[in-house]
Amino acid sequence: MEKAEIERAKRKPTESLDAYALYLRGLARFYQFTDRQANDEALRLFNSAIELDPDFASAYGRAANCYVLTKTNGWFSGTASEIAEVKRLAQRAVELGKDDAIALAASGWALAYVVHDLEVGAALIDRALVLNSNLAEAWFHGGWVKNFLGEPESAIERFARAMRLSPLDPRVMAFRGATAFAHFLLGRYDEAASWAAMALQDNPDYQPGLRMAAASNAMAGRPEQSHKARARLRQLNPALRVSTLKNVLGPYRRAEDLSRLEEGLRQAGLPE
Repeated sequence: MEKAEIERAKRKPTESLDAYALYLRGLARFYQFTDRQANDEALRLFNSAIELDPDFASAYGRAANCYVLTKTNGWFSGTASEIAEVKRLAQRAVELGKDDAIALAASGWALAYVVHDLEVGAALIDRALVLNSNLAEAWFHGGWVKNFLGEPESAIERFARAMRLSPLDPRVMAFRGATAFAHFLLGRYDEAASWAAMALQDNPDYQPGLRMAAASNAMAGRPEQSHKARARLRQLNPALRVSTLKNVLGPYRRAEDLSRLEEGLRQAGLPE
């Protein structure tokens, strides 16, 4: 019992109540997802929490995830220094939080998606699931890794697990949008369009959902819905082109998966 209590104490996120308050305020801003100013404020708050407690593993992981949102939404510059900062934050989260499922899942996701270190990211997410099999965000991140690896059936299972565990999760739009993408990779365009529509019900400016709505409706032969989604996507991210999709996407192992998405968005009217 003493050993268990010692280990539990080690997993406490921080001894500093002020640092934890900043962390929670950062989460509230982070969960606004499509608001650039809110994401910038979340990063500032997580960094402030780290300043108060330099050993706060989850704060490093969440800070790294702020950069995930900048890439998802097309705000990411992709400079070497910015990628290096994501890697630094994620690695520090892992060093400090070897038994912290949140820190491991968050840092693994950042390393896989932003740094393109897919193997290390996948291993960290799997480790998080060993530590806490009820952590919905870890199942979600693990599902995206399966999409990247070209295993969409396994991805769908992981996304479904995440939604069962946390049906009111602030990420529910992302759970649904990711499920749409997995169906798209399987050529199930009607199912993909349906899941994308559900994702956009939660947030009509969710860019992965808009990309999937545009591509899947185009491939399913519904040009009106496809063009509507593409038009809104272009309003939110005017720089997006078929040729610049790599700036917002992860490291797909199968070239045909990326080609399929490019073709869907090309049919939707996204410029080359």
